[in-house]
Amino acid sequence: MLLRLLRPVRPVLCQVATSGFRRQSTVTSARFTLNSDVYKLHEGTTGASLGSGPPLEGEITREEMTGMYSLMAAIRELETKAGDLYLEKIIRGFLHRCNGQEASIVGLESALTPGDELITAYRCHGYTHTRGVSVKEIMAELAGKATGCSKGKGGSMHLYGPHYYGGNGIVGAQVPLGAGIAFTNKYNETGKICVTLYGDGAANQGQVFEAYNMAALWKLPCLFVCENNLYGMGTSSTRSSACPEYYTRGHYIPGIWVDGQNVLAVRTATQWCADYIRAGNGPLVMEQFTYRYYGHSMSDPGKSYRSATEVKGVRETRDPLKKCEELALELNLMTSDEIKAIKKDAAKTAEEAVEFAHSSPHPPPADLYAHIWWSRTK
Repeated sequence: MLLRLLRPVRPVLCQVATSGFRRQSTVTSARFTLNSDVYKLHEGTTGASLGSGPPLEGEITREEMTGMYSLMAAIRELETKAGDLYLEKIIRGFLHRCNGQEASIVGLESALTPGDELITAYRCHGYTHTRGVSVKEIMAELAGKATGCSKGKGGSMHLYGPHYYGGNGIVGAQVPLGAGIAFTNKYNETGKICVTLYGDGAANQGQVFEAYNMAALWKLPCLFVCENNLYGMGTSSTRSSACPEYYTRGHYIPGIWVDGQNVLAVRTATQWCADYIRAGNGPLVMEQFTYRYYGHSMSDPGKSYRSATEVKGVRETRDPLKKCEELALELNLMTSDEIKAIKKDAAKTAEEAVEFAHSSPHPPPADLYAHIWWSRTK
């Protein structure tokens, strides 16, 4: 994984002297305070005590903030360029982009430890990158090229990486798989957790509740995460769910709601959830309140069931990259010049990935029967 939590250090001034920048002073770490409305708790029907929940204050280093913002910018550019390739018919089939959900992805990943496992649905490109797969390998895979992370055979919905089980195309099917991965960790006493993600559209699937039941019975080290971007395909969550408060849907499993557009809120909440689960308390349900800017997939314009005014309002007031920039500048952890340079670098990386995808070969016909059958060798 690309992000690792570092031990907090005392705030001291450091001089930023990067080529082309005017010299400015920043701090190596800073204390932050979150608003009280970034979390909501559900203690479940079994009387579990969650105390006061995640802390509203914490410390973040300059290196951590820069790393998180860099990943968010990289994901934004990756998804934007992927959309362009789809329109060029270089990428075929389905393409589900996560523009607008970058803080949910990066904030969660930044709180995990090496070896923690993750499984998600088909809006998976961002998590594939935070799991250590390069933008080039992802773009090549989306284009069905042999240099892709799944050798050109997976496409948009079947991307994999270290301790990362995809990318799954069947709605909700990854949730019981995630419970199974958590069971393996408990059985082998690894001390690791499995983060199992699904969307609000999958939250009503019966297999989700079956997985909840087994996870609660066996106290599995599983963090169920509902990425609530408000629309399951073209249906709003309030029209599809009798109870759209997804963090309460575990009933006997405690839950937490978090502002998914605030990367520090997601990071802090995930740290707290991971500590709770590692202590042997069993699973938790997290709802990330987020938003996707584009349609469900490239075949969906995303305009028939929501207004342009709504989308514009979220872009102006809740954009995760803008929020991260504001936090970084307010805490004096980054300069405006550095933010511009990171955006420029992300755009360059994505453009190079496009060129890589264009120039890479398709899988040869001989590979048609490869990677189908596996047998253990002595």
